[in-house]
Order: sequence, then C-alpha cells, then structure tokens
Amino acid sequence: MSSDLDSLIDLDAIAQQELRRREFIAQAISVGQCWVAVDARDTSVLLGYGVLNDSFFEQAFIPLIVERDSARRRGVGSAIFHELESQCEAAKLFTSTNASNAPMRKLLGKLGFSPSGQIENLDEGDPELVFVKLRS
Repeated sequence: MSSDLDSLIDLDAIAQQELRRREFIAQAISVGQCWVAVDARDTSVLLGYGVLNDSFFEQAFIPLIVERDSARRRGVGSAIFHELESQCEAAKLFTSTNASNAPMRKLLGKLGFSPSGQIENLDEGDPELVFVKLRS
C-alpha cells in the first residue's frame, strides 16, 4: 500500500502539500474505494485516479478525480468516471466541482451528470457545484 500511496501522491499536487489529502487517499486505498488509470502500453505509468464512496449524505459520491497533466484531454477522466460508475450500485451518483472548473463541468455534462445544487463558502468566491447522475 505504501508504494501505491506514494505513486498517487506523486501524481497529486495537492497531496504533495496537504497532509489531510494524503490521509484521505490512504484511507480510500485501505478500504478499496480508490481506482487508478494506467497507460495501456505501459501499466507502470499512472495516468490518474479516482475515489468513490458514500461521504455525501450517505449517497454514492465521487469526491476526487486526479489526472496527470499530460493525460488531459485524452479520455482518462472519462475512463475513470466510467470505472467508478461501474463500481457504483446506487440509483444516484453525485460529484462536485468548483464553479471555476469549466473543463470538469463540461466533462460532467458529456457524461450525463445534471446540476443538483450549489454550496457556498467552501472556497471563497468559487462556489462548489453539485452534480448528479440518475442511473437506471
């Protein structure tokens, strides 16, 4: 687990700076809530990772998706979302992003997520937008 955690921290600029984020990732790994995307040609190359849990009012929730900068716009984020969704058994799947994160908002629309609300005062001047995907 230590090497897995180290690899995710190396990929995640926030985890490199914040102990709380490192602890969150370690916990997600330990309880099997973390999934990774690797390069199909070289599985030792980590392209991104995501976490699926029930931390949002006990609802299925994707609190974190991280992509390697060089993997952006290559379908890695979509692949991570699809994998997390395939692991989800709930009828509703939630996620969120800052209002300022236009690329993520665009991706969520493409993936069938709909706006579901807004949370103020988490990041000053940048509301957190909540999205949901209703699944059959």
